[in-house]
Amino acid sequence: MESRMKSKSLKRYVFAIILISVLKTSSCVTHYSIPEELDVGFIVANFANDLGLDVETLSRRKIRLDTIANKKYLDISKETGELFIVERIDREHICTTKAAAACVLKLDATIENPVRMFNIELEILDINDNAPHFRRDTMHLDISESTPVGERFSLNNAVDPDIGVNSIKTYYLSESEHFSIEIQTGRDGSKFTDLILTKALDREEQAIHNLILTAVDGGVPARSGTASIIVRVLDTNDNAPQFDEDSYTIHLTENSPTGSLVFKINATDKDEGSNSDLFYSYSLYTSEKTQQTFSLNPDNGEIRVKEIVNYEDFRVYDMEVIATDKGLNSLSGKCKVKILITDMNDNHPEISIKSLSSPVKEDIAVNSVIAVVSVSDKDSGENGQVDIHISDDLPFALKESSDNYYELLVSEPLDREKVPEYDITITVTDRGNPPLSDNETITLELLDINDNVPQFPQTFYTIPVMENNAPGALLSSLTAIDPDLHENQYLVYFIIEKEIVNTSMSMLFSINPENGNLYALKTFDYEIEKEFLFHIEARDSGVPPLSSNVTVHIIIMDQNDNTPLIVSPWRAHGSVVEEKIPRSTDKGTLIAKVIAIDSDSVHNSRITYQFLHNTDATLFSLDQYNGEIRTMRMFSYRDSRHQQLVVIAKDNGEPALSATVTIKLSTVETALKSYADMTEVPLGYDIFSDINLYLVIGLGSVSFLLLITILVTIVLKCQKTKPSKAAPPCRNSVISERNSTIADSTLVSNDAYWYSLFLAETRKGKLVVRQPVPKGARYVVSSLPRSTGLTETSDSAASTLQAQ
Repeated sequence: MESRMKSKSLKRYVFAIILISVLKTSSCVTHYSIPEELDVGFIVANFANDLGLDVETLSRRKIRLDTIANKKYLDISKETGELFIVERIDREHICTTKAAAACVLKLDATIENPVRMFNIELEILDINDNAPHFRRDTMHLDISESTPVGERFSLNNAVDPDIGVNSIKTYYLSESEHFSIEIQTGRDGSKFTDLILTKALDREEQAIHNLILTAVDGGVPARSGTASIIVRVLDTNDNAPQFDEDSYTIHLTENSPTGSLVFKINATDKDEGSNSDLFYSYSLYTSEKTQQTFSLNPDNGEIRVKEIVNYEDFRVYDMEVIATDKGLNSLSGKCKVKILITDMNDNHPEISIKSLSSPVKEDIAVNSVIAVVSVSDKDSGENGQVDIHISDDLPFALKESSDNYYELLVSEPLDREKVPEYDITITVTDRGNPPLSDNETITLELLDINDNVPQFPQTFYTIPVMENNAPGALLSSLTAIDPDLHENQYLVYFIIEKEIVNTSMSMLFSINPENGNLYALKTFDYEIEKEFLFHIEARDSGVPPLSSNVTVHIIIMDQNDNTPLIVSPWRAHGSVVEEKIPRSTDKGTLIAKVIAIDSDSVHNSRITYQFLHNTDATLFSLDQYNGEIRTMRMFSYRDSRHQQLVVIAKDNGEPALSATVTIKLSTVETALKSYADMTEVPLGYDIFSDINLYLVIGLGSVSFLLLITILVTIVLKCQKTKPSKAAPPCRNSVISERNSTIADSTLVSNDAYWYSLFLAETRKGKLVVRQPVPKGARYVVSSLPRSTGLTETSDSAASTLQAQ
């Protein structure tokens, strides 16, 4: 048996590397080095020779070797004194810590007679007996077809329990035109890899990519392990989240309160729906210390203080944040955030108001001082230097008067009506990083001065007033506005006096001095007074008082309160007019002309004529506009000798007023001397009948009244302060234009049988009748003026018919 063991040991010594250190004293340590995984029975060394022991006495002295953890890896032959392996030695099993510098088994050998103890150290050398392996045999990656080239994907790294050159050396990826890998080395020397997209993916060309990742160690011969990578190409979510910046540098003051916002990172995804909803997370490259100090909100990317930060403990925090969308095949983007902790500026500047003038008058001069302010900051350096300012929108300015003392000045004119009170916020800010600030608000009240003139909404008021108004009637309310306060806005209203025909305006109108209500003090008559023009003044109660005035134009509106007056034919006795006409009168002959006048306004004074009674409707016609009564046919023997016509003259008012006249016509058979044969022959005084007498008396009275009216009108016009406005259109005639007969102004007619009845013309007590000029001549009839009514019409000369 011994010879067999010796032959084996000789063979194994060829492959083993044995380092033997032999010390002759019992207190020394005997050190051996062997590779792991040697066969059972392998002779490590001749322990007895190394220690100088007598081989013959080993059995008697009961040499023995201790067990380790209930395992006996080695033993000593009592016959030969050789140290040999009795159980498989696995370095990775015995020394589980990979980072250990050496794997050493410590044994104690004991002999008796006398008792001696020997210390043995057996170093187990690593051999490449373990192949690299991945924690997961298959890795699944879902990659969108829109993933940009160069995108990185973290892969699970392989592990190898061997150490040194026998550990993982490199990685290989199966041939692929779309992917490659990049190998990185960690601080502990471990190697890991990222999958890199080298060519854009197209799901329509290839939906699945099967890759083989191989990890190879550095042993001889080399060992390897593989993992399958299955890449699924997604057709939708083809936009990865992107951060606004690739890296951020943030300054954070120490002692920031827990939960305070440090920074909010923002990533965007151009996709829609769930593909654009993002959540944020730390990457594997973010240290545990950083994750303990700062929290990252996965929904909105807010980075907040999780633990109190201390500048003296840690000044820089590096983190890598991943933004991942919520699509079916999520994509992610990365950014780096560096947080720099700065020393805290922990003293706020202070403001003190030394003096303040409030309230002040609104007319305070520009550059006047209204307050003195002092500022201070307990910090030093830039943290103790302060800047003071107020809003640029305020009409004030700050001026430094001495160190840390400032004057608050008025920089622009003030107006209480625009801004009655100012809240002035003075802000002081130090120059620390970040800066601290404080503010103080002072209230400046403005006192009113009488600097605003009362203003009427209009500069000219036109007020229509219906005639026959009740005395004391409210005409209008003329109210002015004054934006001042108190007595400066209390207004009093006056009528500026103006006399009209020895009558002051205050006798015609009254105004309430408190509210500006304008009243009429009398009843107005349109036929006498048509308009008034005067001024009203509004005056405040300030010192000195301010005032403004407005022009008021009162227009008297006409009512239909005058009945038409029939002036032709003249009615001497009662209302019946008797006329005689030849029975041989031709068709269309003018029998009579009814003329009525109305002193109302143009609209109300339009007269129309109608028959109320006509003995024979086929014999006579009446023009409704000019009142002419003409024959419609020649008389026949059947017609009555006496005809009675009742004519009504009606105005255009509402309701209409009217007057009537009755004309009795008698036909005569005897041939009277025709008007055409008559010449201008004076009639004897013996024919000056009662009718003529009444006519003369009436004309004289009317002429006298007309003269008085003209004189009064001239006096009134002369007393006006300024020329009155254009008078209303005159009533040119009481005769309306109808079928080219008599017009409103001057009428020209070619009718050879035109006869005009002149009732008002007398000459030296004789009635004059003018015969017509020969046929074909033109007659001009001068019209009656409309403006003065009955008086002027009665006084005016009778219309004159002249041949042209």
